[in-house]
Amino acid sequence: MIAATPDGTNPQRNPSDDLGARLAAAGSRLRPGDLDAVLAGINASAVPADDEGWIDLILGAGPHDPALVADLVRRRTKTGAEPADGLWDDAPDTAGRVARLRARLAAAGVDGFIVPRADEHQGEYVPRAAERLGWITGFHGSAGTAIILGDRAAIFIDGRYTIQAEQEVDGAVFERCHVVDRAPMTWLAEVADRGARIGYDPHLHTPGELARWQRQLSPAGIDLVALDGNPVDAVWNGRAALPLGPVVPHDERFAGEPVAAKRARIGAAIRAAGADAYLMTLPEDLAWLLNIRGADVPCAPMPLGFGLIDADGATQMFIDPRKLTQAALTHLAGEARVAPVEGLGAALDACAGRRVLIDPATATVWADLRLKAAGATVVEGASPIALPKARKNAVELAGTRAAHLRDAGALVTFLAWIAAEAPMGRVTELDAAEKLGALRRGLDHYRGMSFETISAAGPNAAMAHYRVNERSNRRLVPGEIYLVDSGGQFLDGTTDVTRTIGIGAMPDAVARSFTLVLKGHIAVATARFPAGTTGAQLDVLARHHLWAAGLDFDHGTGHGVGSYLSVHEGPQRISKVSGVALEPGMILSDEPGYYEPGRYGIRIENLVVVREDGIGFAGRRFLAFDTITLAPIDRTLIRADMLTAAECDWVDAYHARVLAEVGPLVAPDVAAWLADVTRPLDR
Repeated sequence: MIAATPDGTNPQRNPSDDLGARLAAAGSRLRPGDLDAVLAGINASAVPADDEGWIDLILGAGPHDPALVADLVRRRTKTGAEPADGLWDDAPDTAGRVARLRARLAAAGVDGFIVPRADEHQGEYVPRAAERLGWITGFHGSAGTAIILGDRAAIFIDGRYTIQAEQEVDGAVFERCHVVDRAPMTWLAEVADRGARIGYDPHLHTPGELARWQRQLSPAGIDLVALDGNPVDAVWNGRAALPLGPVVPHDERFAGEPVAAKRARIGAAIRAAGADAYLMTLPEDLAWLLNIRGADVPCAPMPLGFGLIDADGATQMFIDPRKLTQAALTHLAGEARVAPVEGLGAALDACAGRRVLIDPATATVWADLRLKAAGATVVEGASPIALPKARKNAVELAGTRAAHLRDAGALVTFLAWIAAEAPMGRVTELDAAEKLGALRRGLDHYRGMSFETISAAGPNAAMAHYRVNERSNRRLVPGEIYLVDSGGQFLDGTTDVTRTIGIGAMPDAVARSFTLVLKGHIAVATARFPAGTTGAQLDVLARHHLWAAGLDFDHGTGHGVGSYLSVHEGPQRISKVSGVALEPGMILSDEPGYYEPGRYGIRIENLVVVREDGIGFAGRRFLAFDTITLAPIDRTLIRADMLTAAECDWVDAYHARVLAEVGPLVAPDVAAWLADVTRPLDR
């Protein structure tokens, strides 16, 4: 017998030579020669290397020949699990990249180019191939914009990323601008020459965004020019493939409503808006409507694709067919006609004479222009799916509560571990993130993180959206704050929770700031408000005590949360600018904070559900919040003398609930620790 090679293959048989024939014999729908392209797409998706669900894309529904699966796994590894696209280079040559882009822009006859942190779907989580802002600037936050001119360039970020941009972006190449102090179009109007032609990719911007820009730039004599093809893509060597995460059905026992009923409801809303059809560009809308989930982007289980739903509920979905599992095809039969993404343009062309609803805040300029060129009447309005998706049904709410309870067991176990190990100097930020991830991975229905864990010690905690890596990794040490913001995606719900922990004795100034943040958190959690109240009207509750002390935080108080979808879901939120009324069934975060650059950061976050709370003034309906996150708040950082009696009562009642509901789920030693840290405050 001839011994196998170290990778387990037989040297007398080259798997690459006959793999295609074996796939055909196994009934694979792949065409000869397509395997490596599909594997590249799978590697570019969010499918973990140890999750073999992608095998169904190649072989169809199981069971599968173990030997063939083993060869496919080896072939995927050989294809490369991490694209060599330079996206995460430790010291990216941004100067060289910008120089190549400028040469491309000159050849295209434009004087500059706008690089948003967005893809064709305007989502927060984008595939590697769409991380153009990160590649050209080195900045890897989830929001920002860059503008590159012939002799100047700038990146624009908000307060969440000020410190991160200073660390990641070369100041010799890009000016670093805070959007509040200097918005992108304000900067462009000031520095660009009159008559300048500034290019943009119409697939990456919305009609509403373009209209605002034109109003500001037209008086300065600056023209915006839609380009065919993205010039960043043209100079991005080794750019990753488009993702092919497997699309699977989302069981009705988690969704709570059949697809047909959803299509009928949305069709009625389209008619009420005076339209014949609605163009879906948000993947989460598509996933919710058709009860499907995917794995194209990190942390958000959505398949990238588009949809067109008529007023009678008839639905078309435009998606790469290679990522549809057989289970998804069976599920979609009779619910939606499936066509390749490339077919969207022809479908829009066929809308001549029809009234098509688009959301100007999320649709693309390309789609808007294509519809108008085809002779369609574009009706601008809010997505008819946004509010139905945000108002969770009874099944989704029950699932979310169950997911939060399971999640609480993992989080409490983690916090007990931190309390035991961190004061001894035995834990780093990376250690802590891995430990929490490992605890969650053992939970029922767990499908991954809802966002990358923010595990931040000391001054790193001052960066609201800090992302730990080998270079920035700090040890948790006594006398410093540790902030952990994390969440999980479960088939029955999505979690998101932040806890700020004092390692050992902390300065009184830190405890005072923590208590001010806690007072704001309690004010939101206990708010009672009339129906029709918006998040902007509640935002001040979180800031009132901080403002009185001359403090504030530079992010919103709360965001909407999906049901096994995006952890950041609109249209509901609690912020200074939110004009959307809160409604029963909506899930939001309550997360005020305070950050001292270079020293520490504080944030306390629970998720809350909007519920009915009786009738009030003049017969008006009133609403309130139910807290669904269950984890102790570090009582060593609470200055009880700064709390009112009612606030102390809230903390004690919340901790009693945490102990009663989570205590039975954890090991006896953890339960004993939990009983100690949830005892009533010393008043």
